[in-house]
Amino acid sequence: MVNIQVDFDKIVGRIKPMHAVGQPPFTGGFNKLDFSPVQVLRDAHIPYSRLHDVGGPFGGNRYVDIPNIFRDFDADEKDPESYDFAFTDELIKGLMEYGVEPYFRLGVTIENQSHIKAYRIYPPKDYAKWARICEHIVRHYNEGWANGFHFGIKYWEIWNEPENRDDPNLNQMWRGTAEQFYELYDVASKHLKACFGDKIKVGGYAACGFYGIFANPEKYGLSVERREGERYTSSKEEYRVNFFLGFIKYIKEHGSPIDFFSWHTYGGVDIVPTEADFVDRVLTENGYGHIETHLNEWNLSHNRKLNIGTSYASANVMAMMLAMQHKKTDMLMYYDARYISLSAYGGFFDVNTYQPSNVYYAFRAFGELYALENEVACICDGDGVYALAAKNGDACAILLSNIQEDTTVKLDLPDGFCVYILDRDHFITKTDWDPNEFTLAENTVALLKKD
Repeated sequence: MVNIQVDFDKIVGRIKPMHAVGQPPFTGGFNKLDFSPVQVLRDAHIPYSRLHDVGGPFGGNRYVDIPNIFRDFDADEKDPESYDFAFTDELIKGLMEYGVEPYFRLGVTIENQSHIKAYRIYPPKDYAKWARICEHIVRHYNEGWANGFHFGIKYWEIWNEPENRDDPNLNQMWRGTAEQFYELYDVASKHLKACFGDKIKVGGYAACGFYGIFANPEKYGLSVERREGERYTSSKEEYRVNFFLGFIKYIKEHGSPIDFFSWHTYGGVDIVPTEADFVDRVLTENGYGHIETHLNEWNLSHNRKLNIGTSYASANVMAMMLAMQHKKTDMLMYYDARYISLSAYGGFFDVNTYQPSNVYYAFRAFGELYALENEVACICDGDGVYALAAKNGDACAILLSNIQEDTTVKLDLPDGFCVYILDRDHFITKTDWDPNEFTLAENTVALLKKD
């Protein structure tokens, strides 16, 4: 039995955007781009979509990536004619029309087949010029430069996963040294902040994750169980942890601006909060405890069977969002929300019907709490059951996710609450259950709210 105590009179903070996403859902027909699938993000109150891996390999040769926007690196970066904004303009206009703000990754798309040949993942031949190109992209979208816009895009992320592999010849994102990336970040961040100050937030570097801390937890001051297996003990994972420590050391010594640190993981709720604590501790110990931290690429697993269309998927993504609400982490961005995709990670839509999946409805349920804005005190005494509550005026809601065996849930709520459930076959379906005592099946989400 699990007891849950909620005090709707005690506001303890804000509901954070734990339900942001990567890759917006849109389609490209013969004659036009169709952004109507983005409506599902609006319906779920999803605030941000990270623009990375948009359009397929090499950004579809059209979207977002620096080489797609600035096609000839030897061209004049001050000349609007040197830029090709056409498709990225359409993408961002489509997002803004539906109230989803882009989170702009300045860099390139991963080259998964770079072991055959790498094209765009080498360090820019002129870091200062690369930074000036980024500057003009910001000016185009935020200051109207080159027949641009005044969108006020807030987050500008420098690169993505530069420590993707410990062997530079096999790295799928950065064919340079760690020190070369640190320098690129330093040059670009200083230039962008000098140009725009607090009008934008600059950060990076979209780290691959920190599984390596579990191979030797004592070394990193962790009181968690040591984990075996290549995922934790490989030289690649050790390299990634050391890359992060080296990056923080470098930017501290060089005074490189950073408004947010971004990182990735493909772990479950059993390890991700520990990774988040490690990130926050390193930042705090080095004087960066005040900056935002974004887990801006996450999923349960590289195994599609665990990610899409199962009760396991919807309950565990909800558990992650609820658990991370209580970490310092400021934002989560699920990878990914693509509409029609062969991606192993596109969990928002059924690939056969193109209809939203139960995973999407987990995000939509969280969006109901996000729309209420105010987190209220909520205590849950059961392992494997996660809980979060929110209110705004008279509107109140509670989210529960059970990833353990079937269990009885007991609450003490005022009159008027109804229970809605989410699993593989029920997409936030209203029940006739007693909201103060009911059985919540394994891998099931419950949304309790007043109608």
